[in-house]
Amino acid sequence: MSRTVVFDLDGTLADTSGDLIASANACFEARGLGPLLDPVADALIAFHGGRAMLRAGYGRIGADTLLPPGVEDEDYPRLLDYYGANIALHTRLYPGVEAALSELQRDGFLLTVCTNKPEKLADVLLEELGVRHWFGGLIGADTLPVRKPDPRPYRAAVEAAGGAVSQSFLVGDTETDRKTAAAAGVPVAMVSFGPEGEAISRLAPEALLAHFDDLPALAREWLA
Repeated sequence: MSRTVVFDLDGTLADTSGDLIASANACFEARGLGPLLDPVADALIAFHGGRAMLRAGYGRIGADTLLPPGVEDEDYPRLLDYYGANIALHTRLYPGVEAALSELQRDGFLLTVCTNKPEKLADVLLEELGVRHWFGGLIGADTLPVRKPDPRPYRAAVEAAGGAVSQSFLVGDTETDRKTAAAAGVPVAMVSFGPEGEAISRLAPEALLAHFDDLPALAREWLA
């Protein structure tokens, strides 16, 4: 059976904001700037990636603090190194993830991940969280020359699991996921328990997912 459910990772399967913010703050602190981002108030920034966090932090320093040219390019690899070494200190799966994955697989659905996190880090994190074995495919930000919202990573994720794009849909949490689904010609279910809450409905997804308990029934409905 080729029915496939494709998952984003950060902000969809797991709340990774605490460890992501800590990695950015480590870069700021190394420059004597202190922890410029708050792990709660700035959680949404974390889900837009490492460079977005760095830019947000740099934007908060006073005009009298001079940064060297190319500071973002210099700090980004450092952020990834720190994050890789501290990838699951605060990260937790959202409630109901494991039960939903188990039920989906039992019902014959193929499961795969399409994320804009670097592939190696995504693979390590899924192993650390104990759920890597559920997924037949994993496409990260650097797996292909392009990343989401280009539809090619989505298609590759479906194919890696042995599925067919025409019998698939995406579960995500950001505008990038909404655009990815539209580009691939598939529906998207957006989680409403992330940093934006139900305000994510502004993106007009085909469905809002309030809890992972609701996902198996949605999958059966959409991919009958």
